[in-house]
Amino acid sequence: MEEEIQFVIDGTKEAMDNALRHLEKKLANIRAGKASPSMVAGVMVDYYGTSTPISQVANVNTPDGMTITIQPWERNLISEIEKGIHIANLGFNPQNNGESVIINVPPLTEERRIELAKQAKAEAEDSKIGVRNDRKNANSEIKDLDISDDLKKNLEIDVQKMTDNHINKIDAILEKKEKEIMTV
Repeated sequence: MEEEIQFVIDGTKEAMDNALRHLEKKLANIRAGKASPSMVAGVMVDYYGTSTPISQVANVNTPDGMTITIQPWERNLISEIEKGIHIANLGFNPQNNGESVIINVPPLTEERRIELAKQAKAEAEDSKIGVRNDRKNANSEIKDLDISDDLKKNLEIDVQKMTDNHINKIDAILEKKEKEIMTV
Protein backbone atom coordinates (compact mmCIF):
# COMPACT_ATOMS: atom_id res chain seq x y z
CA MET A 1 0.00 0.00 0.00
CA GLU A 2 2.84 2.38 0.89
CA GLU A 3 4.35 1.73 -2.56
CA GLU A 4 1.08 2.61 -4.31
CA ILE A 5 0.85 5.89 -2.41
CA GLN A 6 4.47 6.75 -3.25
CA PHE A 7 3.85 5.83 -6.90
CA VAL A 8 0.92 8.26 -7.12
CA ILE A 9 2.88 11.09 -5.46
CA ASP A 10 6.07 10.52 -7.51
CA GLY A 11 4.13 10.20 -10.77
CA THR A 12 2.23 13.41 -10.09
CA LYS A 13 5.40 15.34 -9.22
CA GLU A 14 7.13 14.07 -12.36
CA ALA A 15 4.15 15.06 -14.54
CA MET A 16 4.07 18.55 -13.00
CA ASP A 17 7.84 18.93 -13.42
CA ASN A 18 7.42 17.94 -17.08
CA ALA A 19 4.86 20.74 -17.48
CA LEU A 20 7.47 23.21 -16.14
CA ARG A 21 10.19 21.90 -18.47
CA HIS A 22 7.80 22.08 -21.43
CA LEU A 23 6.96 25.70 -20.58
CA GLU A 24 10.63 26.65 -20.34
CA LYS A 25 11.29 25.05 -23.73
CA LYS A 26 8.33 26.86 -25.31
CA LEU A 27 9.33 30.22 -23.80
CA ALA A 28 12.92 29.80 -25.01
CA ASN A 29 11.54 29.91 -28.56
CA ILE A 30 9.82 33.25 -27.94
CA ARG A 31 12.20 35.97 -29.04
CA ALA A 32 12.98 38.63 -26.48
CA GLY A 33 14.99 41.12 -28.51
CA LYS A 34 18.48 39.66 -28.22
CA ALA A 35 19.74 37.23 -30.85
CA SER A 36 20.07 33.68 -29.54
CA PRO A 37 20.88 30.31 -31.14
CA SER A 38 17.62 28.99 -29.65
CA MET A 39 15.73 31.25 -32.09
CA VAL A 40 16.59 28.89 -34.94
CA ALA A 41 16.67 25.66 -32.90
CA GLY A 42 13.34 24.54 -34.40
CA VAL A 43 14.51 25.03 -38.00
CA MET A 44 14.64 21.79 -39.97
CA VAL A 45 16.96 21.38 -42.96
CA ASP A 46 16.64 18.87 -45.81
CA TYR A 47 19.87 16.90 -45.39
CA TYR A 48 20.13 14.39 -48.22
CA GLY A 49 16.40 13.73 -48.16
CA THR A 50 16.07 13.65 -44.35
CA SER A 51 14.53 16.46 -42.32
CA THR A 52 17.28 17.29 -39.81
CA PRO A 53 17.53 19.93 -37.02
CA ILE A 54 19.80 22.82 -38.02
CA SER A 55 22.07 22.16 -35.01
CA GLN A 56 23.02 18.79 -36.53
CA VAL A 57 24.25 20.24 -39.83
CA ALA A 58 25.80 23.57 -38.80
CA ASN A 59 27.34 25.65 -36.04
CA VAL A 60 24.94 28.35 -34.83
CA ASN A 61 26.51 31.36 -33.11
CA THR A 62 25.59 34.86 -32.00
CA PRO A 63 28.62 37.13 -32.45
CA ASP A 64 26.60 40.06 -31.06
CA GLY A 65 23.14 40.75 -29.67
CA MET A 66 21.58 41.41 -33.09
CA THR A 67 23.18 38.77 -35.37
CA ILE A 68 22.93 35.00 -35.75
CA THR A 69 25.53 33.25 -37.91
CA ILE A 70 24.99 29.74 -39.21
CA GLN A 71 28.13 28.02 -40.48
CA PRO A 72 27.17 24.75 -42.27
CA TRP A 73 29.54 21.82 -42.09
CA GLU A 74 29.03 21.32 -45.82
CA ARG A 75 28.86 24.35 -48.15
CA ASN A 76 26.17 22.79 -50.36
CA LEU A 77 23.74 23.07 -47.42
CA ILE A 78 23.63 26.88 -47.45
CA SER A 79 20.59 27.06 -49.76
CA GLU A 80 18.83 24.31 -47.75
CA ILE A 81 19.45 26.24 -44.53
CA GLU A 82 18.02 29.41 -46.08
CA LYS A 83 15.00 27.43 -47.31
CA GLY A 84 14.54 25.88 -43.83
CA ILE A 85 14.56 29.33 -42.20
CA HIS A 86 11.93 30.60 -44.65
CA ILE A 87 9.76 27.47 -44.11
CA ALA A 88 10.00 27.90 -40.31
CA ASN A 89 8.37 31.31 -40.80
CA LEU A 90 10.39 33.04 -38.07
CA GLY A 91 10.14 36.44 -39.71
CA PHE A 92 13.87 36.53 -40.49
CA ASN A 93 15.48 37.41 -43.79
CA PRO A 94 18.60 35.21 -44.03
CA GLN A 95 21.59 36.43 -46.07
CA ASN A 96 24.11 34.15 -47.72
CA ASN A 97 27.75 35.22 -48.03
CA GLY A 98 28.87 32.04 -49.80
CA GLU A 99 30.29 30.43 -46.65
CA SER A 100 27.60 30.96 -44.05
CA VAL A 101 24.08 32.23 -43.49
CA ILE A 102 23.71 35.48 -41.56
CA ILE A 103 20.51 36.63 -39.91
CA ASN A 104 20.20 40.20 -38.71
CA VAL A 105 17.65 40.19 -35.91
CA PRO A 106 15.58 43.36 -36.13
CA PRO A 107 14.70 45.13 -32.88
CA LEU A 108 11.18 44.41 -31.64
CA THR A 109 8.45 47.03 -31.97
CA GLU A 110 6.29 47.82 -28.94
CA GLU A 111 3.34 46.16 -30.68
CA ARG A 112 5.37 42.97 -31.31
CA ARG A 113 6.58 42.93 -27.68
CA ILE A 114 2.98 43.04 -26.45
CA GLU A 115 2.06 40.25 -28.87
CA LEU A 116 4.98 38.09 -27.64
CA ALA A 117 4.04 38.76 -24.00
CA LYS A 118 0.50 37.53 -24.78
CA GLN A 119 1.96 34.44 -26.43
CA ALA A 120 4.11 33.77 -23.34
CA LYS A 121 1.02 34.20 -21.13
CA ALA A 122 -0.90 31.68 -23.24
CA GLU A 123 1.95 29.14 -22.95
CA ALA A 124 2.02 29.64 -19.16
CA GLU A 125 -1.75 29.16 -18.98
CA ASP A 126 -1.44 25.90 -20.96
CA SER A 127 1.15 24.70 -18.44
CA LYS A 128 -1.12 25.64 -15.52
CA ILE A 129 -3.94 23.64 -17.13
CA GLY A 130 -1.55 20.70 -17.46
CA VAL A 131 -0.60 20.93 -13.77
CA ARG A 132 -4.26 21.13 -12.75
CA ASN A 133 -5.04 18.07 -14.89
CA ASP A 134 -2.18 16.24 -13.17
CA ARG A 135 -3.77 17.17 -9.81
CA LYS A 136 -7.15 15.89 -10.99
CA ASN A 137 -5.60 12.61 -12.14
CA ALA A 138 -3.74 12.19 -8.85
CA ASN A 139 -6.89 12.88 -6.81
CA SER A 140 -8.87 10.28 -8.76
CA GLU A 141 -6.05 7.75 -8.24
CA ILE A 142 -6.09 8.58 -4.50
CA LYS A 143 -9.86 7.96 -4.35
CA ASP A 144 -9.28 4.50 -5.85
CA LEU A 145 -6.70 3.54 -3.20
CA ASP A 146 -7.80 1.16 -0.48
CA ILE A 147 -6.83 3.40 2.47
CA SER A 148 -8.59 5.33 5.22
CA ASP A 149 -10.51 8.51 4.40
CA ASP A 150 -8.19 10.53 6.66
CA LEU A 151 -5.14 9.32 4.75
CA LYS A 152 -6.88 10.10 1.43
CA LYS A 153 -7.63 13.62 2.67
CA ASN A 154 -3.99 14.12 3.73
CA LEU A 155 -2.74 12.91 0.35
CA GLU A 156 -5.12 15.27 -1.46
CA ILE A 157 -3.78 18.13 0.68
CA ASP A 158 -0.20 17.12 -0.28
CA VAL A 159 -1.15 17.04 -3.97
CA GLN A 160 -2.77 20.49 -3.64
CA LYS A 161 0.41 21.89 -2.03
CA MET A 162 2.44 20.40 -4.90
CA THR A 163 0.01 21.98 -7.39
CA ASP A 164 0.23 25.40 -5.73
CA ASN A 165 4.03 25.16 -5.70
CA HIS A 166 4.16 24.38 -9.43
CA ILE A 167 1.64 27.11 -10.30
CA ASN A 168 3.81 29.62 -8.38
CA LYS A 169 6.89 28.43 -10.31
CA ILE A 170 5.01 28.89 -13.60
CA ASP A 171 4.03 32.42 -12.55
CA ALA A 172 7.67 33.21 -11.67
CA ILE A 173 8.93 31.85 -15.01
CA LEU A 174 6.28 33.88 -16.87
CA GLU A 175 7.09 37.07 -14.94
CA LYS A 176 10.77 36.71 -15.80
CA LYS A 177 10.01 36.11 -19.49
CA GLU A 178 7.58 39.03 -19.69
CA LYS A 179 10.21 41.32 -18.15
CA GLU A 180 12.75 40.03 -20.68
CA ILE A 181 10.32 40.63 -23.59
CA MET A 182 9.25 44.10 -22.51
CA THR A 183 12.79 45.37 -21.75
CA VAL A 184 13.98 47.51 -24.66
